[in-house]
Amino acid sequence: MIRQVRGKVLSVGPASAVVEVAGFGIEVRLSAPETLVVGTETSLATHLTLKQDGLELYGFADTADRDFFELILTVSGVGPKTAQSVLRRAPREALEGAIGKRDLNYLTKVVGLGKKSAEKMLVELADKVGPRAHDDADGEVFDTLVALGYTEREARTALQHIPEGVGGKEARLKAALSAKN
Repeated sequence: MIRQVRGKVLSVGPASAVVEVAGFGIEVRLSAPETLVVGTETSLATHLTLKQDGLELYGFADTADRDFFELILTVSGVGPKTAQSVLRRAPREALEGAIGKRDLNYLTKVVGLGKKSAEKMLVELADKVGPRAHDDADGEVFDTLVALGYTEREARTALQHIPEGVGGKEARLKAALSAKN
């Protein structure tokens, strides 16, 4: 199994990037390809999946994200595309906290999972993740954005564009509002 790739970023697309490794251009599917810059060196933790029509390589900024992706894959009925979609919509730490606290509201509203999928994820992963500190700020920010007239999709997108390290409800709301502009 390929667990890591390191090389020069040749191209970046909406859902993947091509990384040159030993002269080969390897396509790596990413939850946040926009974080890579063409022409720079990168190192990605990876997960290789075998499908009927070939192989797919999924890449992550660090091993913790890859390990969480692999944990999500243990949920019955969840494949790699769904697991990556979940990671695209919310930071791993927030997802772990929501699962640890069994926060169905966060998974359905902020992450956008259906109720049955979110419940299944909570049931199958809560004990594996364990209780974690969970900041309810994103749920409140989401509700505030919707109250201000954002659609649920726009509110999720605004939450995704909040820079890392911004904490607290007010600061996260301000960042989300400025992300829309």
